[in-house]
Amino acid sequence: MVKPKIYIAGHRGMAGSAIIRVLKKKGFNNIITRSHKQLDLLNQSNVQSFFNKEKPSQVYIAAAKVGGIYSNSMYPAQFIYENLMIQANIINSAFENGVKKILFLGSSCIYPKYAAQPMKENVLLTGLLEPSNEPYAIAKIAGIKLCESYNRQYGKSYNVDYRSVMPTNLYGPGDNYHPNNSHVIPGLIRRFHEAKIKKKKNVTIWGSGKPLREFLHVDDMARASVFIMNLDKKKYQKYTKQMCSQINIGSGDEITIKQLAITIKDIIGFKGRIIFDKSKPDGSPRKLMNNNLIKNLGWKPKIGLNDGLKMVYLNFKKSYERF
Repeated sequence: MVKPKIYIAGHRGMAGSAIIRVLKKKGFNNIITRSHKQLDLLNQSNVQSFFNKEKPSQVYIAAAKVGGIYSNSMYPAQFIYENLMIQANIINSAFENGVKKILFLGSSCIYPKYAAQPMKENVLLTGLLEPSNEPYAIAKIAGIKLCESYNRQYGKSYNVDYRSVMPTNLYGPGDNYHPNNSHVIPGLIRRFHEAKIKKKKNVTIWGSGKPLREFLHVDDMARASVFIMNLDKKKYQKYTKQMCSQINIGSGDEITIKQLAITIKDIIGFKGRIIFDKSKPDGSPRKLMNNNLIKNLGWKPKIGLNDGLKMVYLNFKKSYERF
């Protein structure tokens, strides 16, 4: 059997690099990547030229502008514009050059702030979004709807099969440890590590510590993504709806930010106090994905949070000087 030619958009990011690792383990070696210098995904003409030349048969869209509460609050225009453009340029250029299969990576933040928990796929667009990352979430929702709309218009006539997955909060190798623009786990790892080195007495964390969050190791996300991309089309269509086709990918376990902070503090060995700055925003009170759909399709995660955090911290220590 001839292996497909696969383009990974965002191959240097945490999600994209994990997908490449999983694909290679499964024997998929005809993989195309381009750095930002080689291909600006915001430039429609450049993206069209790339697809016209390379003609991949599968595309994973892991490219996105991402960040935590701080960066989403500071740069909302960039978050909505850049993500909309990246998705639209890739999906349309892929279609125009005969790509039949796309997997688009969304985010759990697409769901309403006060959605019933655990969040099923069908709660999408049933309520208001979390304001702190609304522009990013709107862009991600548009990405799902792009895939669904191309399927509806061109699925039968051109046999396109564009799918979306919604990972929960991810962590793992290749994460962003920037002091201001990182997500919660890498941000806490860096803060506690530096506090330990500098022998600080306290570490301050944004918010009350009460929100509940679900976390998934990025290698589990990558395994799930490759699983969904290669799922039989009839089976995929049986379990999804034409206008609600995204599939949640989560661990099914949740933890408070306070307990997460204590766990990371203990793994790192920081002996000081944790102070919660309640003047800073908490974000959504609870975010837990309903993962029944992907479980029914035959997938489940392998890496528990405690083991995953230990692995991530070891990896962080090895490359700390780079950050």
